[in-house]
Amino acid sequence: MKSDGIETALERMWLRRSLALGVLATVILATACAPPQPERISEWDASNESNVEPIDHGPWQDILDGYLDPDAQGVNVLDYAALAASSDDTAKLAGYVRHLEGIDPREYRRAEQMAYWINFYNARTVKMVLDAYPVDTIREIHQGDAPMTGPWKDVCANVAGRDLTLDQIEHDILRPIWRDKRIHYAVNCAAYSCPQLMDTAFTAANTESLLEAGARAYVNSARGVDVVDDEFMVLSSIYKWYPEDFGSSEESVIKHLTQYADGELAAFLEGFEGTIDYDYDWKLNQAQR
Repeated sequence: MKSDGIETALERMWLRRSLALGVLATVILATACAPPQPERISEWDASNESNVEPIDHGPWQDILDGYLDPDAQGVNVLDYAALAASSDDTAKLAGYVRHLEGIDPREYRRAEQMAYWINFYNARTVKMVLDAYPVDTIREIHQGDAPMTGPWKDVCANVAGRDLTLDQIEHDILRPIWRDKRIHYAVNCAAYSCPQLMDTAFTAANTESLLEAGARAYVNSARGVDVVDDEFMVLSSIYKWYPEDFGSSEESVIKHLTQYADGELAAFLEGFEGTIDYDYDWKLNQAQR
């Protein structure tokens, strides 16, 4: 009897251990399969709401006014070649980037900060392309030996004494602090399939309207939603890369798209049960000569 009791106790112990290991394995598997979540950098999560002073984005607006125009498909493209040929305007762009680097955005209102980071990301991206121009795609620009990896993980800025990459600005500051999926329609990666570079600099006063306009423009363009036939559409890969921002399912993505779709596209998306594919054109968003 004593031996049977020991065996029974051992069996219970192994059963509990097996169950615990099973639960642990399930947790590890779920964690590994979960979409990556943006990491909040706490040191940037501060603001001075009593500071009503605006940040001057006039030089960036001058660049946009001088070199950004819609192409035949209505996509805003930048004339990098003309900008690169203008020493005055390349100096203006460089000076604007230095000006933003000299600001500690935490000393400003939250609304002012969002406009600051979006403009900074976009202006720094344009300057990065100009520094390497001519290139066919921004993916050609990178540090290190790995080809076609792009510059997003390269240190390219220093704000308030902190080195930053483009990825950190987007995924560690903008996305986690504001938690607004429309940020994807505001930051521009210099690729043709990217939500287009807006022709108006972001400010505390116009950020909301520009985010809405950017979302609506992209969703209703073939770069965002390309309807092939009644049972097949191709979406921008953005909706595949960031599932956590758009609901983590194709149904949630369609619901988001329907929110901004106009007319026939909205009707098409309602109750869509066909096949979805994803695509992205990485060629440079440059004016064709």
